[in-house]
Amino acid sequence: MAFEILEPGLATTVQDRGRFGYYNVGIPQSGAMDELSAEMANALAGNTPAEAVLECTYMGPRFRTDADAVIAITGAPVDVKVNGQLSGQWSRLELAAGDEVSFGILKGGTRFYIGVRGGIDVPVVLGSRSTYGLGRFGGFEGRPLRAGDRVTVGTGAGPSGGQEPPQEIGPEIRPVFEKEVSVRVMPGLYDHRLTAQGMETLLSATWTLTPVADRTGLRYSGPEVEWEPRQQPFGAGSDPSNIVDAGYAVGSIQIPGGKEPIVLHRDAVSGGGYAMVATVISADMDLLARSAPGTKTRFRPVGMDEALAARAEQRSLRAKLWGTGA
Repeated sequence: MAFEILEPGLATTVQDRGRFGYYNVGIPQSGAMDELSAEMANALAGNTPAEAVLECTYMGPRFRTDADAVIAITGAPVDVKVNGQLSGQWSRLELAAGDEVSFGILKGGTRFYIGVRGGIDVPVVLGSRSTYGLGRFGGFEGRPLRAGDRVTVGTGAGPSGGQEPPQEIGPEIRPVFEKEVSVRVMPGLYDHRLTAQGMETLLSATWTLTPVADRTGLRYSGPEVEWEPRQQPFGAGSDPSNIVDAGYAVGSIQIPGGKEPIVLHRDAVSGGGYAMVATVISADMDLLARSAPGTKTRFRPVGMDEALAARAEQRSLRAKLWGTGA
């Protein structure tokens, strides 16, 4: 079976959990920006957590199915329409052959996800079906969907552990899409390059997410931060935020020129010459992905113990969703 793409939306791509083990050669993990929402779409559709879904950014696609299908829509709040009639998010939807699915305008956040029983069936590239747009590989021909594409649906492995998939995701565990967020960060590796006042500014200011936010990184506006004066070493640029090239962690915060922090995300480059003054903890990367331009953001410093506890909490939530087979 397949979905016929009638209108592609703004940037609809195929994503799964991502590809790992190639960041050292410049290939990022990619995968769903909001991993939890994508997994919830798979759970509702009756898949394993690993199946590929459609990630829809700002404007969703309009598509027709050529066979009966089971789908689920999760993530950013949006009106879902089947043959022009309103249907629901966060629940399983059964489609008949010839049914047409479309979407309204986002009511918050930036991305929503379409899961389909059997998963999106595209070739596996370096261990993943995820689209890496800059590299032009993975997903559907290495690019966002276009009108006229036929997106094949696979057979899939069925629900994780053979358990019955949920009929809906209750509001108590659904992600929320807020206009003000607190994001936990761990200072380093180059926080010593900021003055004490510069670090205080980073961690006490309220930053506003700009429209310059995509799968590579999210840029924020706010006050200028102060750097320690120094004579730049050979190999570093003249900007006080420049360093001799180093590897970047996903979630790293850079502040080129002391203005507009950039948080690297799923399609981040793996290295370069900007100082990384802090790193968003893994448990809060989904929170960043849900932020729409204009979101007011505070960076809250935490230590390793709190970061690990937050990750364990995320795993516990997924265990409730999938059971021990996840």
